[in-house]
Amino acid sequence: MAGVDQIDRNIVRLLRLNARMTNAKLAEEVGLSPSSCLRRIRQLEQNGTIRGYTALVGQSSPEGTLAVIINISLERQTEDYLSKFEGAIRKNPEIQECYLMTGAADYLLRIEVDNAAEFERIHTEILSTLPGVARIHSSFAIRNVLTARKRPALNNSRPQREQGETRSSCRRR
Repeated sequence: MAGVDQIDRNIVRLLRLNARMTNAKLAEEVGLSPSSCLRRIRQLEQNGTIRGYTALVGQSSPEGTLAVIINISLERQTEDYLSKFEGAIRKNPEIQECYLMTGAADYLLRIEVDNAAEFERIHTEILSTLPGVARIHSSFAIRNVLTARKRPALNNSRPQREQGETRSSCRRR
């Protein structure tokens, strides 16, 4: 988030926790007037810091959907291969998330399907036709152990040292 100040970071932090917070409440929380707060939000949207808003939808049935985690390795890791692959991914709404990775796989994808037959269709019609793919490794999640945990607030202020305390001093209790 280059080019943003502490107030902008607080706005983003609060919107991450509750994107449905009213502008008036958000303005109060960050110490701005509602019009100034709204102007900053619009600037954050325009400069790409805030790229969108989303809803986390719960499962509608006890069986729910199946989460599939897919590791993709490309034939080459050139800018051209990465760009073509990412462009193709963006054209497929079945793919909910896509991350460029370090490590064994180049990309990690997450999709949700109702059953194995639906995954087979996605694998055949989409995944196996993506440009530059050398290897696809898919894993089905058994269950979700942790959902959308709130990100801890960043505390940029350092604790105040007591008088006489130096950086290297250690106090026993």
